[in-house]
Amino acid sequence: MSTRLFVGNLSYQTTEEDLRQLFAGVANVASVTVVTERDSGRSKGFAFVEMASPEDAQKAIGELNGQSLHDRTIRVDLARPREDRGGGGGGGGFRGGRGGGDRPREPRRERY
Repeated sequence: MSTRLFVGNLSYQTTEEDLRQLFAGVANVASVTVVTERDSGRSKGFAFVEMASPEDAQKAIGELNGQSLHDRTIRVDLARPREDRGGGGGGGGFRGGRGGGDRPREPRRERY
């Protein structure tokens, strides 16, 4: 069973291949994903590395947490499960995402 690790404080120049080589020097790597901005494709400065076993994951944490990569001290820890983000809110903007302007208007009340 594989174990997913969080790798933080990465340089924006760090690639998946850089991480694969670093972690493969310690234990068996199943996959590497550098998290990027949706629009620009630029790294967000963290990644997930999936190790082949829980033992490999613990070995990687012990040997690589606090090590330097591209002049940055990286943080390596077990990844937390994603939390349920819920259904999200309605759309913003005009009328708060509650439909268009086809609704009949109520007459305005006069001010006192």
